[in-house]
Amino acid sequence: MSKVCQMTGKRPMAGNNVSHAKNKTRRRQIPNLQKKRIWLEDEKRWITLKLSTRAIRTIEKNGIRSLLKK
Repeated sequence: MSKVCQMTGKRPMAGNNVSHAKNKTRRRQIPNLQKKRIWLEDEKRWITLKLSTRAIRTIEKNGIRSLLKK
């Protein structure tokens, strides 16, 4: 299962864990993805998307159509 937001394209990033002693070990920073059902009013159907929480907030604020146009 890929960890990519279907609307914004956010994907995992790579970085370092840095301890107090400045030891560095590699880590992945994974976006917070949620499965979300969204009702498309003009098509009269539900769609299921895997979205980051930031994309969910943007959809609630602006609507799904404005994000689909971008």
